[in-house]
Amino acid sequence: MIENKSYKEVFGSHASSDSADNYLQKTLPAQGALLQNYFGTSHYSHSNYVTLVSGQPPNAYNQTDCPYFRNFNPTEVDSEGVAHGIGCVFPRTVKSVGDQPSASGKSWKACAESMDSYNGPGLSPGPGCRYPPTNAYDPTYSDDWNFVTRHVPFLYFKATTESAKCKSLVVDDSKLAGDLANEKTTPNLSFIFPNTCSDGHDATCVDGSVGGLTAINKYHETAVPKITESAAFKQDGLLLILFDEAEFDGPDETAAACCSTPLGPNSVSLGGPVPGPGGGRTGAVAISPFIKPGTVSTTDYNHYSSLRTIEDTFGLQHLG
Repeated sequence: MIENKSYKEVFGSHASSDSADNYLQKTLPAQGALLQNYFGTSHYSHSNYVTLVSGQPPNAYNQTDCPYFRNFNPTEVDSEGVAHGIGCVFPRTVKSVGDQPSASGKSWKACAESMDSYNGPGLSPGPGCRYPPTNAYDPTYSDDWNFVTRHVPFLYFKATTESAKCKSLVVDDSKLAGDLANEKTTPNLSFIFPNTCSDGHDATCVDGSVGGLTAINKYHETAVPKITESAAFKQDGLLLILFDEAEFDGPDETAAACCSTPLGPNSVSLGGPVPGPGGGRTGAVAISPFIKPGTVSTTDYNHYSSLRTIEDTFGLQHLG
């Protein structure tokens, strides 16, 4: 999952011709499929991450990126499994896709870059599964840290954080290389959350280096081959490279949506600060031994689509 780029900026009419940007723009789509009409579901970042892993629609508080680790106390959970209310941290009764593979005998893991190296105040001790106290201010909400809690959505589901396995399920991404070394140790399902430099969130990284697309490409040039050259991926893997939302690039691009996505019960505007029905067109890349290199898809997709793809692949029920 990477951050805050519109389709035009990465793949389209605004894309740079600089060779430093060509890895994501040209090299990776040539290895698999470019999904031209992939859309974010809302603004800001955090609500997109939650939708991706749970099918829960945005709400008025997680669309602010959750400056406080505020409990979500649902007034009801409707027949589709959608929790009504506002907040950030869902009760144990509201599930994420992380709860589903385990129940069917499959393994999963969320890998968050720089989680264990975070040395600021206010998070639970590591290694792994680090988050603020309930209803407390999230110190990673500031721009002072590479690791931010809000980009690791599983930390907002008590069904995960209150599990005895959380520290082995939500881990620093340094664990990924070891997992990929052998097909038997590679989780069936992995989510990879780069830090705010590697994911392009920061224009200038905390260490002063160049962020944005330059940092995204630098990260992917190392990370993607580790995945695609692994035994498990070569056997039957699928890699989805997704953006959370489109950066502000004009209202038509920024708050666009697809797939007749309803507003949902918990938000007054899915575009957040930009009037509109969604999080904008971002595009996405899919790579797999089963995808013909150089494929271009014009089918509409969004984060709900990715979640359903995961669930259908593993024969799981549909959340939210």
